[in-house]
Amino acid sequence: MSDLKQQFDQALLDVKTLTEKPNDDTLLDLYSFYKQATDGDVTGERPGFFDFAGGAKFDAREALKGMNQDDAMQKYIDTVKGLMG
Repeated sequence: MSDLKQQFDQALLDVKTLTEKPNDDTLLDLYSFYKQATDGDVTGERPGFFDFAGGAKFDAREALKGMNQDDAMQKYIDTVKGLMG
């Protein structure tokens, strides 16, 4: 297992121990970095107009389209480290 993957796995554990819930924008960043790191580029159609959360998630993932999975893992790790102080 690579060092980056180990750090990513640790960040996945660390994020569950945060004492304060991150703001919505940060949660969306974490979600999109995680999905890009684990699933790659978003596929399918954007959810309908009234699915606000689904639309926001799709848009956040769409913005990362083309980012390689290692970069997404590193962004996730950096975000979690920033939240932990």
